[in-house]
Parts: sequence; structure tokens; C-alpha cells
Amino acid sequence: MSKSPSNAYKIALEGAIALAQDLKTHPEAKAQFDALYQDLAADTPQAADLLKQLWEELIAARRASAFWHEMSDAEKHLADRMGESNIQLQRNYMRLVQEQ
Repeated sequence: MSKSPSNAYKIALEGAIALAQDLKTHPEAKAQFDALYQDLAADTPQAADLLKQLWEELIAARRASAFWHEMSDAEKHLADRMGESNIQLQRNYMRLVQEQ
């Protein structure tokens, strides 16, 4: 029993989406999606165009998410360092007060 075309499209799309989870594998995801797009466009061009728009939105969302995650990590690191500096300043102040 052979796979139906729609099932093959589904499997190819799932693979591309899985690869799109990580920014490092976006080139492979794009290549896999492009192959899917070409096959789907031959059968149903309107569905292929709609799927391409959704794909582009998915990729943009993944990149935005990764950007904001990195910004959040940087902000956390900065806040941690500021907290450590504040504690050190308080300790230095207490030593200074005790010495006087």
C-alpha cells in the first residue's frame, strides 16, 4: 500500500517544522520546505501559496522568539551582576562604617 500524496505532504511538513524549531537547522528546514512547496505547487498552487505564507510567518515567529529569549537571558545576566555589585557595595560600606 503506497502513501497518499497528502500524507507525504504532511510528513514532509512535520519534518520541516521540526527542523525549524532550532535556528541552527533553519537552512535544512528551508530546503525541506522548498521541496515540499515545489511538489505541492504542481498539484495545488493556491494551497502551496497559502502554505508558503504560513511557513514564512512561522520562521519569522521562531526568529523573533529566539531574539527575545536571548535578550531575556542578557537582561537576567545583567540583573544578576548588578545584584552582586550591590551586595559587594553594601559589604564595603559596612566595613567602612565599622572601621570609623
